Amino acid sequence: MFNAIAPTYEWVNSVASAGRDQSWRQEMVRLANPTAEDVLLDVACGTGDVARTFAGAPRRPGRIIGIDFAEEMLRLAVHRPIGGGLFAQADALCLPVADSSVSIVTCAFGIRNFQNLAAGLAEMARALRPGGRAVLLEFSVPANVLLRYSYLVYFKWIMPWFATLMSRDRTGAYRYLPRSVVSFPPRQAIRSALEAAGFSQVGLHSRSCGVVCIYVATRNGVSPNRYGGP
Repeated sequence: MFNAIAPTYEWVNSVASAGRDQSWRQEMVRLANPTAEDVLLDVACGTGDVARTFAGAPRRPGRIIGIDFAEEMLRLAVHRPIGGGLFAQADALCLPVADSSVSIVTCAFGIRNFQNLAAGLAEMARALRPGGRAVLLEFSVPANVLLRYSYLVYFKWIMPWFATLMSRDRTGAYRYLPRSVVSFPPRQAIRSALEAAGFSQVGLHSRSCGVVCIYVATRNGVSPNRYGGP
């Protein structure tokens, strides 16, 4: 499904969000507060838009690694290389990095697609150094009743129609999108899942009237081993 929509992915995202997607990525950079000493792992990197945003920041990580499961997304990412960066095909539930080897983990609109959310968050924690931070951008549902109603009408009916039209998608990707958002656990449940995975100081940053939420969490002091034990 994601391979099929790769060629129009960024364009459709920009139009469907009225251009707000760029500001959300920039807010991820601000909240991550990277330095040249940081190693950033972008999970479910897609076409590399988050990685490029971090690479273009005035203060950028010294190294950026993007991983994604969809080969066609990665083909587009590697066509726009970034300094100090690389892209690789990998599964978010089995990250190809050593324990405690990165200092920032990011993921934009990806965690709701994990087959196992707890396992995916635990892998992020494993990869992070103690004290490292995860910055996760995900869709949410506004709390305000009127906003929520308007948003859901747009998200369930209008957006899937014109996104499918623009992308010429035949896989049902943009019908899947609203279902995945509405069925995704609420913010407090995501906070609890992050804490259970080994994170603390979990902050929830609502943006665009609650349409998205950025979760910022700090890795606890002891880094777990993927296989258990010491």
